[in-house]
Amino acid sequence: MARESGSGSLGTLVAGAVIGAAGLAWWLLSEAERRQQRSRQERNLRLSRLSGTEEEALELNRDGMRAGLDSGQEIQLQDKVQQLNQAIEDVRRQLEGLTPQN
Repeated sequence: MARESGSGSLGTLVAGAVIGAAGLAWWLLSEAERRQQRSRQERNLRLSRLSGTEEEALELNRDGMRAGLDSGQEIQLQDKVQQLNQAIEDVRRQLEGLTPQN
């Protein structure tokens, strides 16, 4: 009879270890998903901030600086803004290429 209670407690111990391991695995997976989602949200926020900055710079160019620039300077400035926008798009595409797709 002592043998039966020993094997019963061993079975309970094994069952507890299995349940604990499953719970730990579930928790680790949910934390990894949460971190991945947070990372995506932060990346999207940074990208939207970059887009907002571009728009604000273009508005400032159109509204505030136009009066002080002659046509040659304005063309150079527009070309520079276009180059910067292209560089930002290139970096954005590179970053999107680095992120793992699910």
